[in-house]
Amino acid sequence: MSAAVLEMSARPPASERLAAFARVATDDVDEAAEQIGRIFCPHDLKPAQARASGFSARHNCAAFEGFSINYVSYGGTVTIDPGCLDRFFLVQIPLTGTAHISAGTGGFDVAPVKTASLLSPTIPTRMIWAECAQIILLLDRRMVEQRAAALSGRAAGAVEFDPVIDLNAPEGRDLRVRLDELMLLAERLGPSGLMSPVAMADWREALLDRLLTGQRHGLSDAIRTFSGQAERLPRALRAARDYLADNADEPLDLVQLACASGVGIRALQLGFRRHFGVSISEMLLDIRLASLHARLAQAPPDISITGIAFDLGFTHLGRMAGAYRAKFGETPSATLRRRMS
Repeated sequence: MSAAVLEMSARPPASERLAAFARVATDDVDEAAEQIGRIFCPHDLKPAQARASGFSARHNCAAFEGFSINYVSYGGTVTIDPGCLDRFFLVQIPLTGTAHISAGTGGFDVAPVKTASLLSPTIPTRMIWAECAQIILLLDRRMVEQRAAALSGRAAGAVEFDPVIDLNAPEGRDLRVRLDELMLLAERLGPSGLMSPVAMADWREALLDRLLTGQRHGLSDAIRTFSGQAERLPRALRAARDYLADNADEPLDLVQLACASGVGIRALQLGFRRHFGVSISEMLLDIRLASLHARLAQAPPDISITGIAFDLGFTHLGRMAGAYRAKFGETPSATLRRRMS
């Protein structure tokens, strides 16, 4: 895979996102409800105007293992009534227009750069979109609930989030940036491109961490309580660090890491920052950079730097090169040239 495919650069000039991943493009209400319902879930779709004047629907979807990133837009004003989502969680970030979200007994408005929504599968939902386009992150329900259980020390069960995301709060801004990065990566890879299992696992971990520790939900207090396991941390952290080193070229799985160390996921996350001064992902990056350096230092002349980086989970070559230079004082290509000279 070429560096041009992996490198994420400027956003495409068109306002529509993920255009190469088109699934639905229609001005027929019934067709839109049926086709989009197959991708998400069955739902009632009604335009505000009886004759559906000005109605249009578009849905682009880049799907990965356990999650997908979507662009959905409706022309005109439409009412969308899915009831309970059942199988997944949805993070919806508006790009244009406005929407009113009814979740359970409450309701709120969303608008670009101000407010987004997080819909839980067990809370009935009804929405009114007005000339609205949104970026939507879909997360598998079982995956989220299992991670919440691992973080809280409880049996897996329903997780219900506060549905309002403040895009001006640090957590909201960070989530918006991460989803934009995911969209850019999908657009650079294209429908025929492949994200490595390592990179896909890293994305799953990052998204789950941001939602379950950054957005209020029913298990937030239990997660904080279960995180207080300081007495066992030094030995556990060494075990976790050794596990990362032994499995650096494998997809990161925080549940397995917690099992290997003997403490909960959140305790590990806090412990890494307290004792090592870095996050788990930052330490893994450092280990992977060291692995890349070692491979390049022993590589044959025809080796592909991009190929090695891709296998190690790097998807942004510019960032990888910058981190590599900061750690080793030279670029990856310079290391390879020294090997070949």
